[in-house]
This record gives sequence, C-alpha cells and structure tokens, in this order.
Amino acid sequence: MKNSQVKTVNSKNPQQTFNLGKNLGKQISQGICIALKGELGAGKTTFVQGFAKGLKVSEKYYITSPTFNIINIYPAESFTLCHIDLYRVASVEELEYTGFDDLTGENHILIIEWPELLEQIDFKFDIEINFKFDDCYNRILSLSASGQQGPNLINKISDKQNIL
Repeated sequence: MKNSQVKTVNSKNPQQTFNLGKNLGKQISQGICIALKGELGAGKTTFVQGFAKGLKVSEKYYITSPTFNIINIYPAESFTLCHIDLYRVASVEELEYTGFDDLTGENHILIIEWPELLEQIDFKFDIEINFKFDDCYNRILSLSASGQQGPNLINKISDKQNIL
C-alpha cells in the first residue's frame, strides 16, 4: 500500500483476534474494503467472525470461510458484509463470473482473503491486514491504511481496547 499508515497489533489467542475484528466492525460508518493476507490458519476467518459481530450481523448466521463458495454475503443493520475468498480464483477473467463487480458500493463492506488477484488490476483497499506468526505462534497483525477512511479507522484502534 502506497502512502499508508501502519499499526501493529499482537494477538496471543483467537479471542483477541476476534475482539480486534469486533471492535473494528463497531467503528464502520460507510462502505469499506479490507484485504486480509496471511497463511492458512493465521486467523483471517476468526477476525471476520469478530468483525461481523461488531457490524451487528445476526447471530443466526455462522460466519465461515468462503473458500469453496468464493463469496458469502451477510446482511447487517446498515450494511451488507461480503466475505470473499479468492484462493481458488485463478484469473481476473474468472473473477468476472463471481459477481464481484456487483458488490462494490457504499453500503457494502468487502473483506477479501487472498486479495493478490485484485492487486493485478490495481484495486484499492482501504485497509490491508497481514497476519503472521511469531516464534511462539502468537499472531502479529500489521494493519496498513490508505485513503481517508482507512487511517481514521486504524487510529481508533488501541492495543488495550481491542485485544482484551
């Protein structure tokens, strides 16, 4: 991400990763696009589960990874959460058949796992979160933000507020 602001958060367990997502979801006031990067099992879906909770997605929806569906859509109070997993999408041309273009809009929140394909078409993300493990298998989340809304959101994140 060019011209971005970066914040690093340490997460020692899945609940802390969930809480970070939840507290970020509570801050949403307009459509946003978030890229999630990291290896399998790094906590991306746990983060989205927390984010959905903060966004007030109904408890009747169980948030799962859309690895085989590619896109899972969940209605929330004021927005639609679109959880997208591009791991199995091989090309930009194949992406056209998923309905992805119909999901961009001010009432949609896009959270995209494995977003590298979109970088090929210079798609702009408001926030990019990289999930990495340290030597003790704690997760280190690096949040990069650009534009106007992204930095405003990560400025509201404090380690103590979001991780406890």
